[in-house]
Amino acid sequence: MKNLFRRLLPRSMRGGEIVIPVIRLQGAIMSGGSQFRPTLSLASTAGLIEKAFSISSAPAVAISINSPGGSPVQSRLIFKRIRDLAAEKNKKVLVFVEDVAASGGYMIAIAGDEIFADPSSIVGSIGVVSASFGFTDLIKKIGVERRVYTAGANKATLDPFQPEKAEDVERLKKLQLEVHETFIEMVKERRRGKLKDDPDLFTGLFWSGKKGLELGLVDALGDMRTVLKDRYGPKAELKLITAPRGLFGRRLGLRSSLGFTPEAAGAVATGLVDAAEERALWSRFGL
Repeated sequence: MKNLFRRLLPRSMRGGEIVIPVIRLQGAIMSGGSQFRPTLSLASTAGLIEKAFSISSAPAVAISINSPGGSPVQSRLIFKRIRDLAAEKNKKVLVFVEDVAASGGYMIAIAGDEIFADPSSIVGSIGVVSASFGFTDLIKKIGVERRVYTAGANKATLDPFQPEKAEDVERLKKLQLEVHETFIEMVKERRRGKLKDDPDLFTGLFWSGKKGLELGLVDALGDMRTVLKDRYGPKAELKLITAPRGLFGRRLGLRSSLGFTPEAAGAVATGLVDAAEERALWSRFGL
C-alpha cells in the first residue's frame, strides 16, 4: 500500500528517487521520412528533446544514438538544439553510442558532455560525401531525349541525365570542403583537450569504439544502464521519452480508396530512392 501511494505522488514529491530522461535517436539523418520509414531531423526530434529537458528534477539527459549520418544541416540543427537546452536548463548530456555514430551521427554525439560507446561500436567518419548516379548512356539506349531549359547558366549543375562537367565537380568539392571545415571545427571545440594528434582523424575514416577511446572520440566504454546506475545510484530510474499518441494511437493515413493516384506513384518512387540512399548509408559500415 505504501509503495502504491508513493507511485501516485508527483515525482517531485517522492523524495530520493532520481529520474534520468532517455532519448533514442535512431536512423539516417534527413528531412522528410514517413511513418513507415522514420528518419532523424530537427522536426522529428525537437519534441522529444524539449520533453526530456523539461523534467526539472533530472540532473542529466541521456541520449542513445544509432545513426550512420546523412544531412549535415539537420545534424547540426539537432546538435544545436541539444546544446541550447543543456545550457538553458543547466543539465549534463550523456551520449551512448549503439551500433554506429558516424558522420552526422557523430556530429550529434558531440553534443554530449561525455560520450560512451560499446567496444564494437563504430564512431568517426568525420568527413563529407555526396553521391548520385549518371544516366546519360541509359537514356541514349532507350531513345529518350533530355530537354532542360534554364534561366541562369548553372541551374542544371550536376544533372544526372547530362554529361558531367569538370567545373561542376570542382564547385561541389569546394562546397564540401567548407562543410567539412565546419564539422572539424565543431569536433575540435567539443572534444578540446581530448583528441589525439592523429593525421587520419578528419579524413573520413571510422573506428571501433575501443579505438575511438584511444583517439579521444569517446570518453569511456560502457552501456547506458550500467553507467547511469553507477553514477546516480541503483535506484535511479531511466525514463524513455516517447512521442505523444492520439486517443486511439497514431493513424497511418492510408486512403480508404484502393485507387493509385499519380501523386501516390510519385511518393512511392521517391520513397524507394530515399530508402536506397538510407540503405547505402548503413552499408558503408557493414550494417
